[in-house]
Amino acid sequence: MKKKTGSDKRGTEARFSLGAAMLRVQIKTLPTSPGVYRMMGTDGEPLYVGKAKNLKRRVSSYTQRARLPVRLQRMVSLARGLEITVTRTEAEALLLEANYIQRFMPPFNILLRDDKSYPSILITRDHDFPRLSKHRGMRKQKGWYFGPFASGTAVTETLQDLQRGFMLRTCSDADFSRRQRPCLQYHIKRCTAPCVGRVDHEAYARQVADALDFLKGKNASVQKKLAMAMQRASESLDYEKAAQFRDRIKSLSAIQSSQIVYVPGLHDADVLALHQAGGKTVVQAFFFRMGRNYGARLFYPKHDRDQKPAEIMAAFLAQFYADKEAPPLILVDTMPAQSALLAEALSARLAEGRVSIVVPRQGARKRLIEMARRNAEEALARHLSEKKTQAFLLRRVGEIFGLSNPPSRIEVYDNAHIAGAFPVGAMIAAGEEGFLKKTYRTFTIRAASPDDDFAMMEEVLTRRFKRLTDEDPDRASSLWPDLVLIDGGAGQVSRARAVLDACGCANIAVVGIAKGPQRNAGRERFFVPGRTPFSLDPDDPVLYYLQRLRDEAHRFANGAHKGKRTRALSQSRLDDVPGVGSLRKKALLNHFGSAKAVAEADVDDLVRVPGISHAVARKIRDYFDA
Repeated sequence: MKKKTGSDKRGTEARFSLGAAMLRVQIKTLPTSPGVYRMMGTDGEPLYVGKAKNLKRRVSSYTQRARLPVRLQRMVSLARGLEITVTRTEAEALLLEANYIQRFMPPFNILLRDDKSYPSILITRDHDFPRLSKHRGMRKQKGWYFGPFASGTAVTETLQDLQRGFMLRTCSDADFSRRQRPCLQYHIKRCTAPCVGRVDHEAYARQVADALDFLKGKNASVQKKLAMAMQRASESLDYEKAAQFRDRIKSLSAIQSSQIVYVPGLHDADVLALHQAGGKTVVQAFFFRMGRNYGARLFYPKHDRDQKPAEIMAAFLAQFYADKEAPPLILVDTMPAQSALLAEALSARLAEGRVSIVVPRQGARKRLIEMARRNAEEALARHLSEKKTQAFLLRRVGEIFGLSNPPSRIEVYDNAHIAGAFPVGAMIAAGEEGFLKKTYRTFTIRAASPDDDFAMMEEVLTRRFKRLTDEDPDRASSLWPDLVLIDGGAGQVSRARAVLDACGCANIAVVGIAKGPQRNAGRERFFVPGRTPFSLDPDDPVLYYLQRLRDEAHRFANGAHKGKRTRALSQSRLDDVPGVGSLRKKALLNHFGSAKAVAEADVDDLVRVPGISHAVARKIRDYFDA
């Protein structure tokens, strides 16, 4: 490791002093109440979000360099502004802090990078005949929600069994209102067809009540009721009906037998185990609702090496439940920092009851935590193994292309169009974490001719690096690539090199990758400025890695092009006519048959269309005449 010189240390101290001086000015006007503070960088983006019981005292602590860890010293060195939000209590501040972290993703916070929305089962309450469905997102619709499930597949499978067991409708309210005869779901015994009166309101309400009881954990009473109904049907020699009850009981049994883990007495709870190794952390989560296991998920929070497990667990819980209701019981293997405050904050989101955060010490719950911890250990071992492989590939890429260090970020560029129509450029990125999909970008080609691939690439690179230079002139962010990979040969590389040099990015390496003779994969040639084009051994894992990067850029570019083409095909000339909305557009197309016929119609013809007044007809005619 390179040792810091005296000038380096003096520069670091000077930058810290600059940030600390800004904070001292701000401290004079800060209140002593609870709240959330945001340290802002030169570009106005948050560097760090924190909560405080006393804002003045907490922010003052950042001016004392000797008491800060290196991570926070770097943060203060970059800070150029401070914003605060005052709250009534420290618990409110904790919830607001978690929301801000999820929203801004500040680089000096522990970050839970989880963009997944968790599906639930919903039985609606705003219709005479409630609907059974899968739900994602905010819980705005009136109804009973059950979840979260770890995956959409788990919800779909459970919904199918619930349909067989309780025969509730799954169609939309619009389909329900239009239906004139039973649909396929009725004929395959998954719905009682309330849409056409095959079941009355009272009987359907009993179906809904049984489904709710089952989802609330009253499995035995529901299955006993169905068994008794089956017995009565059998005794009255109605064997077809008895068989239906038998199949319903089997479907409900399938839901219960599909659970991976069952713990007696565990009703609504999340089970979380944390494991650290190699500077990385994984959290294994099991979700239990209504006494049943609804699946598991792994999370890899981003944090600095000096942060402790209790801090990481606290940040994880606050951010994970920032947009969802916590269960009454959270079992953990690591008690989070400020657990009492965290439990108070999470309890504020519950309609009734409190959230308890517990470390089990014995019995079935402890065994469950130990199982979660074993899963976490094995998962992190696999993750680190993959990271080692990725690090090896990046190191070899650096060696092959003559870079001074292994690239931490590689950007790959490609273009897509068909006969010059809907041209787009695309950029994908990859690094130590694999593909960095959140940073992918598309570029609508504006100036360059779609017939000129060189000009298209030049436009994309110019826009990308001019904007990056304007937004981050100090290159403090992680969005700067070490290597730019172009799908093309010597000409493309030469043009790309000229663009980067003109943008002040001479230190960024450029490499071209072009398919060999007959465009065979495995015979690619690589073009590096100042070197003779060369190929890699077909068995070299680096060749396969570079092919994957190129193919991912190609896939992403084609997807963006296809999306633009599809949207264009779905548009109509009527979309831009003033005064013509979706209903009038539909009426016009139904009357005339096409947008071309509408454009050729005169005012007298147009006013014959329902909903088209003389004034609107005149607007339509004027639009097409112009």
